[in-house]
Amino acid sequence: IFTLDHLVNVRVLRSKRFLESRAPKLTENVKTAMIMKGGNTSQTVTQALKDIYSLKKPNAVLYKKKNITRPFEDSTSLEFFSKKSDCSLFLFGSHNKKRPNNLIFGRLFDFHVLDMIELGIEKYVSLSEIKTSKCPEGTKPMLVFAGEAFDVDNDLKRLKSLLLDFFRGPTVPAVRLAGLEHILHFTALDGKIYMRSYRCLLKKSGCRTPRIELEEIGPSFDFVMRRTHLASDDLYKLAHRQPKALKPKKKKNISHDAFGTKFGRVHMQKQDLSKLQTRKMKGLRKRKGGVDSTEDEAAAAPKQVKVES
Repeated sequence: IFTLDHLVNVRVLRSKRFLESRAPKLTENVKTAMIMKGGNTSQTVTQALKDIYSLKKPNAVLYKKKNITRPFEDSTSLEFFSKKSDCSLFLFGSHNKKRPNNLIFGRLFDFHVLDMIELGIEKYVSLSEIKTSKCPEGTKPMLVFAGEAFDVDNDLKRLKSLLLDFFRGPTVPAVRLAGLEHILHFTALDGKIYMRSYRCLLKKSGCRTPRIELEEIGPSFDFVMRRTHLASDDLYKLAHRQPKALKPKKKKNISHDAFGTKFGRVHMQKQDLSKLQTRKMKGLRKRKGGVDSTEDEAAAAPKQVKVES
């Protein structure tokens, strides 16, 4: 039989655990993404959201109902849903005559929109259209970015950082070779972004290192960049700031070179060289009379006399 006081205590403890799970931590939880569609969507956008959700599972929440909102005009509804579901990433899909087949990738800092980038789908191949075996759910992908534009263009730099945050998955201490199975490849070329998904196959090569083959498993996207909403440099720097407890403490007298070799500096007291024990030699030993053996040898040696003819 449960009393009223017992039920109240259980509810208080449950609320306390919930608040502790949402509180800031030194090591944050895995970033979760919320995936939602707007008031008007097409079949392409709906299927694309489902495919990206399958890549992101289990660290994603898929909203099936339509949400009548425009993130670039008003982001309050996105911030409300992010606080409700404890998500720091979002993907919003919409479709209209002016911007057909539209996807908006974004992230939040302190439950406020940090930056978001709008991408238009020009070509799309779904997961179901490619008839191959897929990677298991929750596989951590390897992310590959090809193209000079990712290092030169400011918008593409932020897009690269955003895609890394979105698809990187949990941080793991070690990786086994068989776990390197899923590859997401992004290419920036001629103003477009190409996204491809591959499965890494390890084949026999006759030696210790296996032969690697790539098999496309989908989905496949051809994106074009549209609108952007980027955070200021100060806010972006604040969002990347690490707490002091996580920063590595600098150890005295230890340094590393460019190749990662560790060097240590040892401090010693000043040595008295007059008391330094040297190697004993018979020829340098003193006799009892106080005359060195070298002087006796010099006296006993025959003298050379120059003879003039």
